[in-house]
Amino acid sequence: MSNQTPNTNQSKRPSFGGAGGGHLPLPRRGSGGGFLIVIVGPTAIGKTSLSIALAQHFDCEILSADSRQFYKEMSIGTAVPSKDELAQAKHHFIHHINIHRDYSVGDFERDAIAKLNQIYQKNDLAILVGGSGLYIDAVVNGLDVFPEVDQKIREQLSDDLEKKGLEYLQNLLLELDPESYNEIAIDNPRRVLRALEVCISSGKKFSSFKNDKKVKRNFTPLYIGLTAEREIIYQRIEKRVDSMIQQGLLEEAKALFPYRYLNALQTVGYRELFTYLEGKTNLEFAVSDIKKNTRRFAKRQLTWFKRDNNLQWFDFKASQNEIVSYIDNMRSSNK
Repeated sequence: MSNQTPNTNQSKRPSFGGAGGGHLPLPRRGSGGGFLIVIVGPTAIGKTSLSIALAQHFDCEILSADSRQFYKEMSIGTAVPSKDELAQAKHHFIHHINIHRDYSVGDFERDAIAKLNQIYQKNDLAILVGGSGLYIDAVVNGLDVFPEVDQKIREQLSDDLEKKGLEYLQNLLLELDPESYNEIAIDNPRRVLRALEVCISSGKKFSSFKNDKKVKRNFTPLYIGLTAEREIIYQRIEKRVDSMIQQGLLEEAKALFPYRYLNALQTVGYRELFTYLEGKTNLEFAVSDIKKNTRRFAKRQLTWFKRDNNLQWFDFKASQNEIVSYIDNMRSSNK
């Protein structure tokens, strides 16, 4: 198995040495830290179940890096772990804030690093799991530094959003910075506005400010990526959306409808149902739209994660023992 970009047409298997194999080069950890198992992959691939299985095996704690699972009011549409799953291992950053709080990726970076420092006082291993690549990167590598933005440009873009709509801004970003268009949460107005205001203010691509100088952390990241053939990923997404509707996603969306303009609710699964509740479409179309937009989201997730050559990819059906063996070998070779 290769540690490079996943080929979803074949099964993934780890290699521990020999010609063409060997361990991935990892940064040495600083003093007083440990190892951080980082589990990533597209939505609905099985990251939650794997993280719990590994947490039980290694007797360690889990930090969620799913930026929508932070919010107490959002459960079904964000696929929050069930009460039974949460009871099987200690979790952090799930339902810890409300939708009215403005909680940035910088806030999460600060809080997650503080939590890891606490954990490493008693255990040399922790797990970070989620599909939000920006939040994963913030914890492992630190945030990128961007230039100041001209307030007039920010106001003009906000006016364009209100008068011309999100699609107009999406097309503008595609023209100015195709890389960012394919990587950011393109359906989130806040993310699109941020990328555009940096592009226009600086005259450079938003993606050009990605920070190559990584901050020094007191842990060594061990990346685990889960993947599958595209058709399988899409089938799992369809099944998950159907399950969410059966569990009461529409009722959850109705309860959140008065707050639909909050940034926390600019989220696939809710936004489409809000459109239905506004009388602009029918329920069948809204559910179909959720599935379509979730497939697009999964594609962007894979685009984001495949940039990282430190990722070791596993087929989503890989056995727990196989992944545990890989982690044990990596820990031994990087101590």
